Amino acid sequence: MTARSPITTHILDLGSGRPAAGVAVTLESQEGNTWAAIAQGETDDDGRVGQWFEGPVASGLYRLTFATGAYFEAQGKACFYPQVTIDFSVSADQDHYHVPLLLSQWGYSTYRGS
Repeated sequence: MTARSPITTHILDLGSGRPAAGVAVTLESQEGNTWAAIAQGETDDDGRVGQWFEGPVASGLYRLTFATGAYFEAQGKACFYPQVTIDFSVSADQDHYHVPLLLSQWGYSTYRGS
């Protein structure tokens, strides 16, 4: 089994009560005043991206961008947020960051998971 990435994510589609599979996700790090992509992936059948790059990661600001519009469009559904972007900070004393996304057609929520 491959070790998990130091930053992982999981999407639960609250409308269906199921994991959101097939959602494109981009991870970026902030470098000065700009953002640089460091990993791209797609959620698996369990709605997770857990093995998309090796660590460790440096302290700093990171951003996850989820292509939620394409996910709902593929289901023939409208959505209010066609893209969800979550900025978060990483500190050197932590080795893993899990950033879940609770998603519906009309809203979303997130938190720091384990």
